[in-house]
Amino acid sequence: MIQVREIITEDVPVINQWRNDPEVMQYLTNQFRYIGLEADRNWFAYYQQHRNEAVRLAILDEGTLVGTVQLTQIDRMNQQAEYSIMIGEKNHQSKGLGRQATQAILKHGFLDLNLHRIYLTVLTDNERAIRLYESIGFQREGIYRKSLFKNGQFVDVMGMSLLRDEYQIA
Repeated sequence: MIQVREIITEDVPVINQWRNDPEVMQYLTNQFRYIGLEADRNWFAYYQQHRNEAVRLAILDEGTLVGTVQLTQIDRMNQQAEYSIMIGEKNHQSKGLGRQATQAILKHGFLDLNLHRIYLTVLTDNERAIRLYESIGFQREGIYRKSLFKNGQFVDVMGMSLLRDEYQIA
């Protein structure tokens, strides 16, 4: 069973290592680029000053930081936010931790933050993630054709969302 908690300053160097690992980044919609530790420290400082715009949680497995799960772009007027997740510790991938973390942040988003809609984007060839999202209740909304330049080519990205009235508490 995982635990989630807000990301803290001490997590930033580990997150920076993951963001600089092409294997970790290959399945994410983020661009791979080398990111200096100071840039990630500045990213974290910005988050600390704008916590009303995002929820950034660390995923812990038996006390070890293994990933992050986030709600960003929080739009209070339209009651929606963008979901993202990264399991950075490769030996913790494909073990169900992503499902647990997703369920935890969805519960927080819908029941505590009063969100109406949580959306995401996923690479269309990330079939494992798409299966996970659909099993939780996310619906496919459409394909953004050749919208992301990744690994030397333009690739398709799928938009998905989950509405509060579709959400099933795990």
